[in-house]
Amino acid sequence: METTSANGNKNSSKISNSSNILIIINGDEKFIPEDISILELLDIYKINKDRVVIELNKNIIGKNDFEETLLRDKDLLEIVTFVGGG
Repeated sequence: METTSANGNKNSSKISNSSNILIIINGDEKFIPEDISILELLDIYKINKDRVVIELNKNIIGKNDFEETLLRDKDLLEIVTFVGGG
């Protein structure tokens, strides 16, 4: 399976289509592997966990909960990344 990250990068996964779920990430429908955590999703998209705020179904998820919070079918996820500069 190939997914597209929030920043437009293509990512490959060897998970079959039958074990995928549909979630909404920043307003875009994405198919992702079933039973993955927020931390695993960030790894798939190569997003630094220390530079994001995650909102899952209108609730802010603390960084300490990324690993144990599993994503479910039709979850609404907002990923806000911080970029340095000035």
